[in-house]
Amino acid sequence: MTQRLKIAVAGAGIGGLAVAAGLAQAGHQVQIFDQFDAPAPVGSGLVIQPVGLEVLHRLGAGALAEHQGNRVTRLLGHEADSGRRVLDVSYGTGKDARFGLAIHRAALFGALFQVAQTAGVQICAGHRVSAVSGQDLLFETGRAGPFDMIVDACGAGSPLSPLRARALGYGALWTTVDWPQDSALPRDELRQVYRRADRMLGVLPIGTVPGQQGSKAAIFWSLPRGGHADWLAAGLDAWRNEAGALWPAYAPFAQQVRDPAQMTMARYSHGTLRKPYGRGVIHIGDAAHRASPQLGQGANMALLDAWALVRALGVAQGDADLAALYYARARRWHVWGYQAMSWLFTPQYQSDSRLLPALRDHVLFPVSQVPPVPSVLTRLVCGDLLPPAGSLA
Repeated sequence: MTQRLKIAVAGAGIGGLAVAAGLAQAGHQVQIFDQFDAPAPVGSGLVIQPVGLEVLHRLGAGALAEHQGNRVTRLLGHEADSGRRVLDVSYGTGKDARFGLAIHRAALFGALFQVAQTAGVQICAGHRVSAVSGQDLLFETGRAGPFDMIVDACGAGSPLSPLRARALGYGALWTTVDWPQDSALPRDELRQVYRRADRMLGVLPIGTVPGQQGSKAAIFWSLPRGGHADWLAAGLDAWRNEAGALWPAYAPFAQQVRDPAQMTMARYSHGTLRKPYGRGVIHIGDAAHRASPQLGQGANMALLDAWALVRALGVAQGDADLAALYYARARRWHVWGYQAMSWLFTPQYQSDSRLLPALRDHVLFPVSQVPPVPSVLTRLVCGDLLPPAGSLA
């Protein structure tokens, strides 16, 4: 019989809420510690891929997430100057058709927060985690413990993780705007436009945002990692004019940005912990591995980590040390495989290279349309090209 553990989760993000809900549903006593006065989401829109959506349904958050999000069935990208397709991936057709769920972080957060509370998770706000000492969590104002298991879900800035990731050369500006009524863009596709690899802009239809009216879109604009100051100095008019020239359909979305502060700069990094546990703590999500968002797997990875840890603890019958080992083995090849593919794909879409975009447009894209490559790309995007749970499957 599995023993009931006392578990601390550091961080109330997507991965933290998911693992807390799953562990509490399995009968454990779970507390989440978060630095915010009231836990809240950070960021704009994202896509939950089919394997991540399966985790949401297993936790009981899938129906609410689907109600507020928006189904995406295709990823389509064009080159700005020529108008040629240079990216075209569908989620399958007929009986094999699947979909990604485009959703605002606030909506996803709300769905996971609800199931976590229903499961009996205790939310401890106003606790900025600083370190682990034995079986205790340390904060700026004290400590809590002892705990049988401590889960680090603090994200990319985790003070508990030893990961030292490599900064990527490009990031992106993100914001959420209303979906223009006169927009001709389809509402079931992620659309992107590129000029070589030094310009990338996109529109993601994300459904609704809690507390707001109407359908929304997340828009993004690629920038060099250190380019935010130059973007601010140039002014919004210069940005809107450039964006509209590259992609006229983007203009009605960009015109809604009236203050530079509406656009949040996201900077990306790449790295993976060889062993995502140690010294009394288990790392999940961005605390364990980081990559660019090119494959749309960031939130997916956090959800898969969370569910793998829940399952690993069940298989280990409450033995926290054994569960950490099972979790690491289960996620190893899926994480490393997708990290490697992200490393290969990113420079084709975000870099200063002139050669790689030409290779993308004239060689790789034509090859990507020749069977069986499209079906391989579909599984890559869906998140199950490699087994997500490894030996726990």
